[in-house]
Amino acid sequence: MTGARTYQARLRQGHWFNALPAALQEALLAAAQIKQLSAGQALFRRGDKPCGLYAVVEGGMRIGAVNTAGKEALLTLIEAPYWFGEISLFDGQPRTHDAFADGASTLLQVPQAVLLALLEQQPQYWRDVALLMSHKLRLAFIALEEMSLRPAAPRLARRLLLMAENYGEGEPRRVIHLPQEQLALMLSISRQTTNQILKDLESQGMLRLNYGEIEILDLQRLRQAAQ
Repeated sequence: MTGARTYQARLRQGHWFNALPAALQEALLAAAQIKQLSAGQALFRRGDKPCGLYAVVEGGMRIGAVNTAGKEALLTLIEAPYWFGEISLFDGQPRTHDAFADGASTLLQVPQAVLLALLEQQPQYWRDVALLMSHKLRLAFIALEEMSLRPAAPRLARRLLLMAENYGEGEPRRVIHLPQEQLALMLSISRQTTNQILKDLESQGMLRLNYGEIEILDLQRLRQAAQ
């Protein structure tokens, strides 16, 4: 295999891609271009023109925004085999957030014009792309509800659980490469509160804290803590 097809098996580990019709999987791989990013490199920024649909196949991406004062709002950290960028495909509007490489990363890019041409020829595939967006919209509504109604500790446990399960796009993983400062940004809670909750979860044997990463030791108990 050459080019994007090198990553076909990796992509099929993701629930969305694996559930696509075989013809659509093949069309996406045939159109995809490989894009390499170095640590911290911007893929796109808020306000940029639509540039297509992306899949993380190696490394990870930080999705968020920075205000005029330089304060960062980190929304999510995504890793392979996660697809993103579909909002601008639907409305043709500029990018809503910034996307930066979290370490050296490899992406597949299906260009906007190519994908729109495919969807014009095969309009039944719009539903498949819509399912990608609706899954994220469902998670966003849940996060908004939890922000308003749930205490910090179960919200933090819930976010760790989602990341461990790659937001429903893959099998659970044991290690989350995420500094505590970034986790605090995601949840809009203080660094001190984040550390306190993580230490408590560690003392209960649910996880282990290492430099720049969180190792999940007991996924089932973490699910209970997230309730």
